Amino acid sequence: MSLPPDIARKLTALEIALDQMQSVLVAFSGGVDSTLILRVAHDRLGPDTVAVTAVSSTLPESERTACERLAREVGARHLFHHTDQLALPAFVRNDATRCYHCKTDLYGALDILRRELCLRHIVNGVQVDDLGDDRPGIRAAREWAVRSPLVEAGFSKADVRAVARSLGLSNWDKPAAACLSSRIPRGLPITRESLARVERAEVLLLKEGFRQVRVRDYGGAARIEVGAEEVENLLDPLRSRSITEQVKRLGFDSVEIDREGYRSGKANRAQDSLGVSRDDRRGGATAQPSATRLTATQ
Repeated sequence: MSLPPDIARKLTALEIALDQMQSVLVAFSGGVDSTLILRVAHDRLGPDTVAVTAVSSTLPESERTACERLAREVGARHLFHHTDQLALPAFVRNDATRCYHCKTDLYGALDILRRELCLRHIVNGVQVDDLGDDRPGIRAAREWAVRSPLVEAGFSKADVRAVARSLGLSNWDKPAAACLSSRIPRGLPITRESLARVERAEVLLLKEGFRQVRVRDYGGAARIEVGAEEVENLLDPLRSRSITEQVKRLGFDSVEIDREGYRSGKANRAQDSLGVSRDDRRGGATAQPSATRLTATQ
């Protein structure tokens, strides 16, 4: 599959940037962005590329096994780093700096590992579309001198997917993912219990055939988001009743379905009450009309 000239030029720029780095530790999440970095770095630098995945209660087991599989596909050396963000009070507090504290802890550990492995740089999978979102983790990356080769080469998300597809990466069209803590709206403390029930609920929805899945946990009230094109399927009365009953059995008190579907950053916009976004708050609204409350038959 040939690439458009502008994307081919970006790929060349990425290769040159990685060549100049000489050796890299790739902060590897298993998403398409970091997988592309790992593939190109491994192609250019061979054994001087090492992938490291952070493992904790915020990482779904399915993502951990996907990282393992993808690293094998690429042929790169892959390590797991075990961490515990729930030991960080600033992380558990879950305010707007949550990701900053998480990434600061992670990059500090990766920097130690980088030096032990005699690698020159830590690189991540941040691309230019990420720069416009609320990403405190990017500040932590700058403080730890973590480089973002996709940004340096001018890659957008669409560019990443195009190159990943041309290289035959199996996850080229994988939906966006994020750690489980992103399912807990800001201001609500993060607990092992909430992370575990969110993971179980999302596994349930994935087994039901939904592809883009988020289960937000508002202190025991579940709000389900699926891809916009999947919402109609989820709202089917028989199916929604069955799913609601199953989700409630996982420890949730109530269940709502977001009729707008998944949108990145939605949990950050929901603050004090279920479904209230920043736009709603400016307008004085107290509830978001796009949610459908479902109550399981007892």
